[in-house]
Amino acid sequence: MVGQYKVITLCGSTRFKDAFLEAQKRLTLAGNIVISVGLFGHSGDDEVWTEGTKEMLDDMHKRKIDMADEIYVINVGGYIGSSTRSEIEYAIRNGKPVHYLEEI
Repeated sequence: MVGQYKVITLCGSTRFKDAFLEAQKRLTLAGNIVISVGLFGHSGDDEVWTEGTKEMLDDMHKRKIDMADEIYVINVGGYIGSSTRSEIEYAIRNGKPVHYLEEI
């Protein structure tokens, strides 16, 4: 398993914190470098909602997509919100493959 590692950025609603953590663990054990969110605003990290922070985090996440070979969308129950949809569109525009937790 040692060698070249694919870099995967996780995208999705932060309300799915447990699914993020499970995917991070599973993808890491499969030999990938996993980039995730820094805060879970919809799961209790209230700092996200201070003025300017959400916009900064959204922009930062696009930079994380830039660093990745592909993205993996945490779409529990098929849910994809507007921020995640924007990230998917950004990834596609920049030639990044998009994979999903659940089929769409």
